[in-house]
Amino acid sequence: MRVGNAYLCLLFFFAGFDVAAEPSPLTLADFDYDLPPDHVAQEPARPRDSARMLHIRPDRLADGLVRDLPSLLRPGDVLVANDTRVFPAQLQALRGAARIGITLDRPRADGAWKALARNGRRLRVGDVLAIEGADALTARVVDKEPDGSIGLSFNLDGEDLMAAFGRAGALALPPYINRPDGPLPSDATDYQTVFAAREGAVAAPTAGLHFTPALLAALDAAGVRRVTVTLHVGIGTFLPVRVENVAEHRMHAERGEITAAAAEAINAARRGGGRVVAVGTTSLRLLESAALPDGTLRAFLGETALFILPGYRFKAVDCLLTNFHLPRSTLLMLVSAFSGRERTLAAYAHAIAAGYRFHSYGDACFLEPCGDAR
Repeated sequence: MRVGNAYLCLLFFFAGFDVAAEPSPLTLADFDYDLPPDHVAQEPARPRDSARMLHIRPDRLADGLVRDLPSLLRPGDVLVANDTRVFPAQLQALRGAARIGITLDRPRADGAWKALARNGRRLRVGDVLAIEGADALTARVVDKEPDGSIGLSFNLDGEDLMAAFGRAGALALPPYINRPDGPLPSDATDYQTVFAAREGAVAAPTAGLHFTPALLAALDAAGVRRVTVTLHVGIGTFLPVRVENVAEHRMHAERGEITAAAAEAINAARRGGGRVVAVGTTSLRLLESAALPDGTLRAFLGETALFILPGYRFKAVDCLLTNFHLPRSTLLMLVSAFSGRERTLAAYAHAIAAGYRFHSYGDACFLEPCGDAR
Protein backbone atom coordinates (compact mmCIF):
# COMPACT_ATOMS: atom_id res chain seq x y z
CA MET A 1 0.00 0.00 0.00
CA ARG A 2 1.24 3.49 -0.74
CA VAL A 3 0.12 6.22 1.62
CA GLY A 4 1.33 9.79 1.15
CA ASN A 5 1.15 12.92 3.26
CA ALA A 6 -2.02 14.88 3.98
CA TYR A 7 -2.42 18.06 1.96
CA LEU A 8 -4.32 21.29 2.22
CA CYS A 9 -6.95 21.31 -0.52
CA LEU A 10 -8.40 23.80 -2.97
CA LEU A 11 -11.61 23.69 -4.95
CA PHE A 12 -10.85 23.60 -8.65
CA PHE A 13 -13.37 24.39 -11.37
CA PHE A 14 -12.46 23.62 -14.98
CA ALA A 15 -14.40 23.65 -18.27
CA GLY A 16 -17.78 22.95 -16.74
CA PHE A 17 -16.53 20.06 -14.58
CA ASP A 18 -16.43 20.42 -10.79
CA VAL A 19 -13.09 19.06 -9.60
CA ALA A 20 -11.41 19.44 -6.25
CA ALA A 21 -7.63 19.41 -6.58
CA GLU A 22 -4.71 19.93 -4.22
CA PRO A 23 -1.80 22.37 -4.59
CA SER A 24 0.63 19.46 -4.81
CA PRO A 25 -1.06 17.31 -7.45
CA LEU A 26 -2.43 13.95 -6.43
CA THR A 27 -1.31 11.09 -8.63
CA LEU A 28 -2.72 7.67 -9.39
CA ALA A 29 -0.17 6.17 -7.01
CA ASP A 30 -1.83 8.06 -4.15
CA PHE A 31 -4.93 5.91 -4.66
CA ASP A 32 -3.25 2.56 -5.14
CA TYR A 33 -3.37 -0.47 -2.90
CA ASP A 34 -2.65 -4.19 -3.27
CA LEU A 35 -5.82 -6.27 -3.64
CA PRO A 36 -5.47 -10.07 -3.67
CA PRO A 37 -7.56 -11.45 -6.57
CA ASP A 38 -9.38 -13.88 -4.29
CA HIS A 39 -10.94 -10.93 -2.43
CA VAL A 40 -12.97 -9.91 -5.51
CA ALA A 41 -16.52 -11.22 -5.05
CA GLN A 42 -17.94 -13.29 -7.90
CA GLU A 43 -21.48 -13.46 -6.54
CA PRO A 44 -23.41 -11.56 -3.86
CA ALA A 45 -24.01 -12.58 -0.27
CA ARG A 46 -27.24 -14.48 0.25
CA PRO A 47 -29.39 -13.02 1.66
CA ARG A 48 -28.09 -9.71 0.45
CA ASP A 49 -28.26 -7.95 3.80
CA SER A 50 -25.98 -10.62 5.33
CA ALA A 51 -23.02 -8.95 3.59
CA ARG A 52 -20.39 -7.60 5.94
CA MET A 53 -20.20 -3.87 6.59
CA LEU A 54 -17.19 -1.92 7.85
CA HIS A 55 -18.18 1.16 9.83
CA ILE A 56 -15.54 3.81 9.17
CA ARG A 57 -15.75 6.42 11.90
CA PRO A 58 -13.43 9.37 12.53
CA ASP A 59 -11.88 7.63 15.53
CA ARG A 60 -12.12 3.89 14.84
CA LEU A 61 -13.25 1.03 12.62
CA ALA A 62 -16.05 -1.37 13.56
CA ASP A 63 -16.95 -4.65 11.85
CA GLY A 64 -20.60 -5.53 11.35
CA LEU A 65 -23.25 -6.56 8.83
CA VAL A 66 -25.37 -4.57 6.41
CA ARG A 67 -28.47 -5.62 8.35
CA ASP A 68 -27.04 -3.61 11.28
CA LEU A 69 -27.62 -0.38 9.35
CA PRO A 70 -30.84 0.61 11.20
CA SER A 71 -28.87 0.69 14.48
CA LEU A 72 -26.42 3.20 12.98
CA LEU A 73 -29.11 5.61 11.80
CA ARG A 74 -31.39 7.92 13.78
CA PRO A 75 -35.13 8.63 13.58
CA GLY A 76 -35.53 11.44 11.07
CA ASP A 77 -32.49 10.52 8.97
CA VAL A 78 -33.27 10.21 5.26
CA LEU A 79 -31.84 7.35 3.19
CA VAL A 80 -31.41 8.33 -0.46
CA ALA A 81 -31.12 5.47 -2.98
CA ASN A 82 -30.71 5.32 -6.74
CA ASP A 83 -33.74 3.76 -8.46
CA THR A 84 -32.12 3.25 -11.86
CA ARG A 85 -32.67 -0.14 -13.49
CA VAL A 86 -29.94 -1.93 -15.43
CA PHE A 87 -30.73 -2.84 -19.01
CA PRO A 88 -28.80 -5.33 -21.20
CA ALA A 89 -26.40 -2.88 -22.84
CA GLN A 90 -24.00 -5.26 -24.58
CA LEU A 91 -24.91 -6.05 -28.18
CA GLN A 92 -23.36 -8.09 -30.96
CA ALA A 93 -23.58 -6.62 -34.45
CA LEU A 94 -22.60 -7.53 -37.97
CA ARG A 95 -21.19 -5.22 -40.61
CA GLY A 96 -21.08 -7.53 -43.56
CA ALA A 97 -19.10 -10.53 -42.33
CA ALA A 98 -17.35 -8.59 -39.54
CA ARG A 99 -18.64 -9.13 -35.99
CA ILE A 100 -18.54 -6.08 -33.74
CA GLY A 101 -19.20 -5.87 -30.01
CA ILE A 102 -21.10 -2.80 -28.83
CA THR A 103 -21.62 -1.46 -25.31
CA LEU A 104 -24.34 1.17 -25.15
CA ASP A 105 -23.92 4.15 -22.86
CA ARG A 106 -26.87 6.53 -23.04
CA PRO A 107 -29.29 8.21 -25.46
CA ARG A 108 -28.24 11.64 -26.67
CA ALA A 109 -30.37 14.73 -27.16
CA ASP A 110 -30.41 14.14 -30.93
CA GLY A 111 -31.95 10.67 -30.50
CA ALA A 112 -28.77 8.73 -31.28
CA TRP A 113 -27.09 6.52 -28.67
CA LYS A 114 -23.56 7.05 -27.40
CA ALA A 115 -21.72 3.72 -27.43
CA LEU A 116 -18.34 2.03 -27.39
CA ALA A 117 -17.46 -0.56 -30.02
CA ARG A 118 -14.75 -3.18 -30.16
CA ASN A 119 -12.89 -2.71 -33.43
CA GLY A 120 -14.57 0.69 -33.51
CA ARG A 121 -11.71 2.22 -35.52
CA ARG A 122 -12.79 0.13 -38.48
CA LEU A 123 -16.25 1.64 -38.44
CA ARG A 124 -17.05 4.55 -40.70
CA VAL A 125 -19.78 7.14 -40.52
CA GLY A 126 -22.70 5.81 -42.53
CA ASP A 127 -22.02 2.12 -41.81
CA VAL A 128 -25.16 0.13 -41.08
CA LEU A 129 -24.94 -2.62 -38.46
CA ALA A 130 -27.33 -5.55 -38.12
CA ILE A 131 -27.94 -6.34 -34.45
CA GLU A 132 -27.85 -10.05 -33.68
CA GLY A 133 -30.68 -11.53 -31.65
CA ALA A 134 -33.37 -8.98 -32.54
CA ASP A 135 -35.09 -9.36 -35.88
CA ALA A 136 -34.78 -6.33 -38.13
CA LEU A 137 -32.98 -4.16 -35.55
CA THR A 138 -30.28 -2.09 -37.22
CA ALA A 139 -28.05 0.80 -36.24
CA ARG A 140 -26.34 3.40 -38.40
CA VAL A 141 -23.06 5.01 -37.35
CA VAL A 142 -23.81 8.74 -37.34
CA ASP A 143 -20.51 10.05 -35.92
CA LYS A 144 -17.28 9.18 -34.17
CA GLU A 145 -16.07 11.17 -31.16
CA PRO A 146 -12.49 12.01 -30.15
CA ASP A 147 -12.90 9.98 -26.97
CA GLY A 148 -13.35 6.81 -29.05
CA SER A 149 -17.12 6.59 -28.66
CA ILE A 150 -19.53 6.41 -31.57
CA GLY A 151 -23.06 7.63 -32.17
CA LEU A 152 -25.62 5.03 -33.27
CA SER A 153 -29.02 5.78 -34.73
CA PHE A 154 -31.39 2.79 -34.41
CA ASN A 155 -34.35 2.05 -36.64
CA LEU A 156 -36.60 1.68 -33.57
CA ASP A 157 -37.21 4.02 -30.66
CA GLY A 158 -38.94 4.26 -27.31
CA GLU A 159 -40.37 1.12 -25.74
CA ASP A 160 -39.90 -0.83 -28.96
CA LEU A 161 -36.17 -0.14 -28.90
CA MET A 162 -35.77 -1.04 -25.23
CA ALA A 163 -37.70 -4.26 -25.83
CA ALA A 164 -35.33 -5.09 -28.69
CA PHE A 165 -32.35 -4.47 -26.40
CA GLY A 166 -33.95 -6.87 -23.94
CA ARG A 167 -34.09 -9.60 -26.59
CA ALA A 168 -30.68 -9.00 -28.11
CA GLY A 169 -28.53 -7.66 -25.30
CA ALA A 170 -26.57 -9.02 -22.38
CA LEU A 171 -25.71 -7.38 -19.07
CA ALA A 172 -22.48 -5.40 -19.15
CA LEU A 173 -21.02 -6.95 -16.02
CA PRO A 174 -17.79 -5.44 -14.69
CA PRO A 175 -14.67 -7.11 -16.12
CA TYR A 176 -13.57 -8.32 -12.67
CA ILE A 177 -16.68 -10.54 -12.40
CA ASN A 178 -15.47 -13.67 -14.15
CA ARG A 179 -18.07 -14.79 -16.68
CA PRO A 180 -16.13 -16.35 -19.59
CA ASP A 181 -19.34 -17.65 -21.17
CA GLY A 182 -21.38 -14.54 -20.50
CA PRO A 183 -23.66 -13.58 -17.58
CA LEU A 184 -25.28 -16.36 -15.58
CA PRO A 185 -29.08 -16.58 -15.35
CA SER A 186 -28.77 -15.54 -11.69
CA ASP A 187 -27.04 -12.29 -12.68
CA ALA A 188 -30.32 -11.03 -14.15
CA THR A 189 -31.66 -10.61 -10.61
CA ASP A 190 -28.40 -10.43 -8.64
CA TYR A 191 -27.28 -7.36 -10.60
CA GLN A 192 -30.52 -5.44 -9.96
CA THR A 193 -31.30 -3.55 -6.76
CA VAL A 194 -34.52 -3.72 -4.80
CA PHE A 195 -34.99 -0.03 -5.69
CA ALA A 196 -34.74 -0.59 -9.48
CA ALA A 197 -37.63 1.12 -11.25
CA ARG A 198 -36.42 3.36 -14.09
CA GLU A 199 -34.59 1.57 -16.87
CA GLY A 200 -31.46 3.15 -18.28
CA ALA A 201 -28.29 2.09 -16.44
CA VAL A 202 -25.40 0.20 -18.02
CA ALA A 203 -24.09 -0.80 -14.57
CA ALA A 204 -25.82 -1.33 -11.24
CA PRO A 205 -25.55 1.20 -8.41
CA THR A 206 -23.96 -1.52 -6.36
CA ALA A 207 -24.46 -0.20 -2.82
CA GLY A 208 -28.17 -0.74 -3.41
CA LEU A 209 -27.58 -4.45 -4.05
CA HIS A 210 -27.33 -5.03 -0.28
CA PHE A 211 -30.92 -4.11 0.50
CA THR A 212 -33.77 -6.55 1.06
CA PRO A 213 -37.47 -6.04 1.87
CA ALA A 214 -36.68 -7.10 5.45
CA LEU A 215 -33.97 -4.45 5.79
CA LEU A 216 -36.24 -1.77 4.34
CA ALA A 217 -38.94 -2.73 6.85
CA ALA A 218 -36.43 -2.47 9.69
CA LEU A 219 -35.37 0.99 8.50
CA ASP A 220 -38.99 2.10 8.37
CA ALA A 221 -39.56 0.78 11.88
CA ALA A 222 -36.50 2.75 13.07
CA GLY A 223 -38.03 5.99 11.81
CA VAL A 224 -35.66 6.41 8.87
CA ARG A 225 -37.21 8.13 5.87
CA ARG A 226 -36.56 6.79 2.38
CA VAL A 227 -36.32 8.75 -0.88
CA THR A 228 -35.19 7.67 -4.34
CA VAL A 229 -33.41 9.66 -7.02
CA THR A 230 -32.25 8.49 -10.46
CA LEU A 231 -28.76 8.42 -11.92
CA HIS A 232 -28.34 6.15 -14.93
CA VAL A 233 -24.85 4.72 -14.48
CA GLY A 234 -22.91 4.78 -17.75
CA ILE A 235 -19.91 3.05 -19.27
CA GLY A 236 -17.59 5.62 -17.71
CA THR A 237 -17.79 3.67 -14.46
CA PHE A 238 -15.75 0.87 -16.11
CA LEU A 239 -13.11 3.09 -17.70
CA PRO A 240 -9.72 3.52 -15.99
CA VAL A 241 -8.08 6.80 -15.14
CA ARG A 242 -5.31 7.23 -17.71
CA VAL A 243 -3.59 10.41 -16.47
CA GLU A 244 -1.00 10.53 -13.69
CA ASN A 245 -2.22 13.89 -12.36
CA VAL A 246 -5.72 12.77 -11.39
CA ALA A 247 -7.13 16.31 -11.45
CA GLU A 248 -6.74 16.18 -15.24
CA HIS A 249 -9.17 13.24 -15.53
CA ARG A 250 -12.53 14.02 -17.11
CA MET A 251 -15.60 12.07 -16.06
CA HIS A 252 -18.13 10.75 -18.57
CA ALA A 253 -21.48 12.48 -18.18
CA GLU A 254 -24.41 10.52 -16.79
CA ARG A 255 -28.15 11.30 -16.88
CA GLY A 256 -29.91 12.01 -13.63
CA GLU A 257 -33.10 13.30 -12.07
CA ILE A 258 -34.17 14.53 -8.66
CA THR A 259 -37.85 15.36 -8.63
CA ALA A 260 -39.16 18.42 -6.81
CA ALA A 261 -40.94 16.11 -4.37
CA ALA A 262 -37.72 14.18 -3.62
CA ALA A 263 -35.74 17.40 -3.16
CA GLU A 264 -38.32 18.78 -0.75
CA ALA A 265 -38.46 15.54 1.25
CA ILE A 266 -34.67 15.61 1.68
CA ASN A 267 -34.66 19.33 2.53
CA ALA A 268 -37.43 18.76 5.10
CA ALA A 269 -35.43 15.99 6.75
CA ARG A 270 -32.40 18.24 7.06
CA ARG A 271 -34.49 21.08 8.45
CA GLY A 272 -35.73 18.65 11.08
CA GLY A 273 -32.20 17.72 12.11
CA GLY A 274 -31.97 14.48 10.13
CA ARG A 275 -28.89 13.39 8.26
CA VAL A 276 -28.79 12.69 4.53
CA VAL A 277 -27.46 9.15 4.03
CA ALA A 278 -26.52 8.41 0.43
CA VAL A 279 -26.79 4.81 -0.74
CA GLY A 280 -23.83 4.64 -3.08
CA THR A 281 -21.54 7.03 -4.86
CA THR A 282 -24.07 7.51 -7.66
CA SER A 283 -26.69 8.92 -5.28
CA LEU A 284 -24.03 11.07 -3.63
CA ARG A 285 -22.76 12.54 -6.90
CA LEU A 286 -26.27 13.39 -8.03
CA LEU A 287 -27.17 15.03 -4.71
CA GLU A 288 -23.98 17.07 -4.73
CA SER A 289 -24.62 18.07 -8.35
CA ALA A 290 -28.04 19.45 -7.41
CA ALA A 291 -27.08 21.12 -4.12
CA LEU A 292 -26.87 24.85 -3.60
CA PRO A 293 -23.90 26.20 -1.59
CA ASP A 294 -25.90 25.99 1.66
CA GLY A 295 -26.76 22.31 1.01
CA THR A 296 -30.35 22.95 -0.03
CA LEU A 297 -31.41 20.66 -2.86
CA ARG A 298 -33.24 21.77 -5.96
CA ALA A 299 -35.01 19.67 -8.55
CA PHE A 300 -32.54 18.40 -11.15
CA LEU A 301 -32.94 16.95 -14.62
CA GLY A 302 -29.95 16.61 -16.90
CA GLU A 303 -26.39 15.33 -16.97
CA THR A 304 -23.66 15.46 -14.38
CA ALA A 305 -19.93 14.96 -14.78
CA LEU A 306 -19.04 15.82 -11.20
CA PHE A 307 -15.61 14.44 -10.26
CA ILE A 308 -14.87 14.44 -6.52
CA LEU A 309 -11.30 14.43 -5.21
CA PRO A 310 -9.89 15.07 -1.72
CA GLY A 311 -10.47 18.71 -0.93
CA TYR A 312 -14.03 18.75 -2.21
CA ARG A 313 -16.44 20.38 0.25
CA PHE A 314 -19.57 18.24 0.57
CA LYS A 315 -22.78 20.23 0.71
CA ALA A 316 -25.69 17.78 0.76
CA VAL A 317 -24.57 14.39 2.08
CA ASP A 318 -23.80 13.53 5.71
CA CYS A 319 -23.15 9.76 5.57
CA LEU A 320 -22.39 7.28 2.81
CA LEU A 321 -22.99 3.56 2.33
CA THR A 322 -20.83 2.17 -0.45
CA ASN A 323 -18.88 -0.89 -1.57
CA PHE A 324 -15.11 -1.39 -1.63
CA HIS A 325 -13.73 0.09 -4.83
CA LEU A 326 -10.95 -0.67 -7.28
CA PRO A 327 -7.43 0.68 -6.82
CA ARG A 328 -6.79 3.88 -8.78
CA SER A 329 -10.50 4.39 -9.47
CA THR A 330 -12.53 7.60 -9.38
CA LEU A 331 -14.81 5.93 -6.82
CA LEU A 332 -11.91 5.35 -4.43
CA MET A 333 -10.98 9.01 -4.93
CA LEU A 334 -14.52 10.04 -3.97
CA VAL A 335 -14.48 7.89 -0.83
CA SER A 336 -11.07 9.34 0.05
CA ALA A 337 -12.56 12.82 -0.25
CA PHE A 338 -15.36 11.86 2.12
CA SER A 339 -13.40 10.12 4.87
CA GLY A 340 -9.79 11.16 4.28
CA ARG A 341 -7.33 9.42 1.97
CA GLU A 342 -5.03 7.95 4.59
CA ARG A 343 -7.96 6.84 6.74
CA THR A 344 -9.64 5.24 3.74
CA LEU A 345 -6.54 3.33 2.71
CA ALA A 346 -6.04 2.16 6.29
CA ALA A 347 -9.65 0.96 6.36
CA TYR A 348 -9.12 -0.93 3.10
CA ALA A 349 -6.02 -2.57 4.54
CA HIS A 350 -8.09 -3.67 7.54
CA ALA A 351 -10.80 -5.02 5.24
CA ILE A 352 -8.31 -7.07 3.23
CA ALA A 353 -6.73 -8.50 6.37
CA ALA A 354 -10.19 -9.33 7.77
CA GLY A 355 -11.31 -11.12 4.59
CA TYR A 356 -13.92 -8.66 3.32
CA ARG A 357 -15.19 -9.22 -0.23
CA PHE A 358 -14.58 -6.38 -2.69
CA HIS A 359 -16.34 -4.62 -5.58
CA SER A 360 -19.79 -4.94 -7.12
CA TYR A 361 -20.91 -8.20 -5.51
CA GLY A 362 -18.84 -7.63 -2.39
CA ASP A 363 -19.27 -6.18 1.10
CA ALA A 364 -20.00 -2.62 2.18
CA CYS A 365 -18.65 0.35 4.12
CA PHE A 366 -20.67 2.83 6.14
CA LEU A 367 -18.78 6.11 6.18
CA GLU A 368 -19.11 8.99 8.55
CA PRO A 369 -17.16 12.02 7.34
CA CYS A 370 -14.05 13.14 9.12
CA GLY A 371 -13.53 16.82 9.78
CA ASP A 372 -10.06 16.89 8.26
CA ALA A 373 -11.43 15.32 5.05
CA ARG A 374 -14.00 18.02 4.45
